[in-house]
Amino acid sequence: MEYGPGMRRLGMLAKTYAVEAVIVLLVLVGMVDTVLRSDPAGSPNTSLWFALPAMGVLAIVIVARRRFPFAGPAAYWLFAAAIAFVDPILLPSAESFFAVGLATAFLLGNLRDARKAGIGLAVILASTAILVAQIPGHTTAEVFFIPLDFAICWFAGFILHETADQAQAAEARAMVAEHDREQDALRAVVEERTRIARELHDIVGHSVSVMTVQTSGVRRLLRPGQEQELEALLAVERTGREALAEMRRVVGALRDPEGGPALAPQPSLSRIDTLVAHARETGLPVDLEIEGEPVPLPAGVDLTAYRLVQEGLTNAIRHASAKHADVRVRYDCDHVEIEVCDDGRGVDGEASTAGGHGLVGMRERVSIYGGELAAGPRAEGGYRLRARLPVAT
Repeated sequence: MEYGPGMRRLGMLAKTYAVEAVIVLLVLVGMVDTVLRSDPAGSPNTSLWFALPAMGVLAIVIVARRRFPFAGPAAYWLFAAAIAFVDPILLPSAESFFAVGLATAFLLGNLRDARKAGIGLAVILASTAILVAQIPGHTTAEVFFIPLDFAICWFAGFILHETADQAQAAEARAMVAEHDREQDALRAVVEERTRIARELHDIVGHSVSVMTVQTSGVRRLLRPGQEQELEALLAVERTGREALAEMRRVVGALRDPEGGPALAPQPSLSRIDTLVAHARETGLPVDLEIEGEPVPLPAGVDLTAYRLVQEGLTNAIRHASAKHADVRVRYDCDHVEIEVCDDGRGVDGEASTAGGHGLVGMRERVSIYGGELAAGPRAEGGYRLRARLPVAT
């Protein structure tokens, strides 16, 4: 059932001012009890013209605790002690005021300022002792044990305040940690996209360079009189060179200023034997299995597949403490599948070699080419990284 805005506001007000409402109700009960009391022996000594306004003042100072969290409840006890000198029976005769006193003692113990809470306890004990001492026929035990009841209620408020502070601090730390994790994940995505952009620059730049060189070669083979073909080829050649220059300007800003040009061969599944050999040199036995006939892969897909194997083996070595790993590459006419399994203790789903978020980067790479990625612990133990990439992009 859905409530309208008016009912929701009413519910919020009731929740916010529940304590004040209960206290006011108890004071009203005490006032009615005083008016209707028929036993002269237990009735207040003063007239109702003093009794009822005095009770009303006590309610007002407690309700003011929202604005004066210490002064309001403390004023209740001070006024109560002052009333006891005028009419010692007024408050004890109204039983509901015992509950009001417990509530104010709890409020004083629940103060955020421990120093003020301690002063409040002293006010409670002194005022309660005065109230009990002013009652005719009181006993020594009552002077001790009745203030103790209110002190216990104060202590309950103090303990719950400490618990609430600890819970609030824990919640704040959890929010900060969650924010830090989100920022780390976002930073990992940005770094991985930057890395992908640099690698795609190398791939696309190489392809455009080849196209430009081939166009230049064809242009030199033209016969005299083929002016129209010459102009078209010159335009293609000029556009290719301009595209290369623009790519270098844009993507060059993403490169590590301390890193030199990438002169090593471009990573590829054709070099997966070398990657597996490096893993074996670290002491991790790795079995490599290739199924199907290898097919030419687009450069970006080829690089992504290589990075997936590299990520899986690196996690097995550095994070999972594996004793054995399996690498499987399956080719078919439409897709290439990569699977890296190990028998280690497993790693967090987002753990990796690159700042703890390598899997985030792998998902970015796979999503670019419309592939599928799954990673997680195996039922028989260990960890599995599996990806399926389309051959044609």
